Amino acid sequence: MNWKFQSVAVVGSGAIGLYYGGRLAEAGGDVRFLMRSDFEAISRGGLKVESVHGNFELPRVQAFRTPGEIGPVDLVIVAWKATANHLLASVLPPLLHAGTQVLTLQNGLGNCEALAEIVGPQRVLGGLCFVCINRISPGLVNHSAGGRMTIGEFLPDGGGRVGELERRFKSAKIQAVAVENLEKSQWEKLVWNIPFNGLSVAEGGVTTDVLLATRDKENELRALMVEVIAAARAQGLDLSDELIDFNIERTRPMGPYRTSSMIDFVTGREVEVAPIWEEPLRRARAAGVEMRRTAELLRWIRERLAK
Repeated sequence: MNWKFQSVAVVGSGAIGLYYGGRLAEAGGDVRFLMRSDFEAISRGGLKVESVHGNFELPRVQAFRTPGEIGPVDLVIVAWKATANHLLASVLPPLLHAGTQVLTLQNGLGNCEALAEIVGPQRVLGGLCFVCINRISPGLVNHSAGGRMTIGEFLPDGGGRVGELERRFKSAKIQAVAVENLEKSQWEKLVWNIPFNGLSVAEGGVTTDVLLATRDKENELRALMVEVIAAARAQGLDLSDELIDFNIERTRPMGPYRTSSMIDFVTGREVEVAPIWEEPLRRARAAGVEMRRTAELLRWIRERLAK
């Protein structure tokens, strides 16, 4: 099939959706954003992105309140938090035509499966964003580091979808890389997300520099990473031990970075507990591996959230 992805709908116009969707729009793409709280501000004043890869502004943004107003598109990018996935069954159908593909940029595990139940597994792709990014205010996004995106197919079919998406994103100044094994890439990202997102909440809402400030906390980060790698290997996913030093050292220059879970916690929003900690634990146990430190971290997170 000749994949062109000429029209795109972004579902979830927070920092991630605005940044990557904004890059596609800046490159001349037909990008339509489904918005809630930012609709009025962005419809009136456009989108501004302050980025280490070059600032840009979109004076006019295709913003919509409902999926029905957007209509069928070639590619749907799901960029909202997994805590909103219960809305997918009502949001996605108006955006689909016979060849529409659906790409999730969400954290953790289980999101592709949730999409597959609604749109069919043959349409589903997964993307992982390695980026430091925050929505500062309505219509203003700050991108301070990173930006690489890995893309893979939920059910690889050899049809060239991922290659075309990689090309499309690269043409929009997005560091996209197509991968053959999406599940392996998901677990590679969990090597960072499980410890850093988790401890940032468990410690009461702290930034990454605080977690790296003492030897004890750094050792805990490293021990959690060891568990994630072991769990992945038990499922036949060959993760390297080098990921531990790599993730620690790439985080140091971020300074007082606020993880997505820490932001949700301190602002009183729902934290993505299920995809980042519960589902990895479930899959590890099914593979015969007990992630004891991760289970204790999850217990600690739940206690924080219950207060």
